[in-house]
Amino acid sequence: MRILIADDHDLLRDTLVLYLESAGGIETVCVPDLGTALQQIDEAGPFDLILLDFNMPGMNGLEGLERAMRHAGGQRVALISGVASRDIAEKALAAGAAGFLPKTLSAKSLYNAVHFMGMGEQYAPLEYMTAPDEAPRHALAEKLSKRELQVLEGLTQGKSNKEIARDLQITEPTVKLHVKTLYRKIGAANRTQAALLAKNAGIF
Repeated sequence: MRILIADDHDLLRDTLVLYLESAGGIETVCVPDLGTALQQIDEAGPFDLILLDFNMPGMNGLEGLERAMRHAGGQRVALISGVASRDIAEKALAAGAAGFLPKTLSAKSLYNAVHFMGMGEQYAPLEYMTAPDEAPRHALAEKLSKRELQVLEGLTQGKSNKEIARDLQITEPTVKLHVKTLYRKIGAANRTQAALLAKNAGIF
């Protein structure tokens, strides 16, 4: 099975590829934005499934999904997101998307969902689609202050302490302190582990 994955977060994209390829039987092509995804559809297609991150550059919400579906000419296109609401998921499915994958899915569920969609079925996790609109924050996020969450988000995006400090308009030593504190709170040993824990928890 050949899959095109379009997601602008390198770490999250690499983790997704690891999940899928480690189980075998799946070949992936990765790109960071919608424009490059459309180019790959033309140059490297056809694909059994195309996964688009809802918030990456070029998407403009569901407009990007619909554009990709028209461009793909019958190739199946699904949304993947850590922030999209149930309403967005429902609209994507109604528009004809192959499915909707929350980034909170376990590795096994993700692999099964991809195979399910690759076989021509439409997928959306029942527990996500039937959850209350205002789901409680994840327990991991509850442990952190607002500033620590902002720093953690920077880590998931692969940013350096200097870049995070610039984005948040705080000093680099302050960022280092927040990093050290959030490591302790969530049980992470390093930046990569902290980012993976945040991804697996579906915080970002």
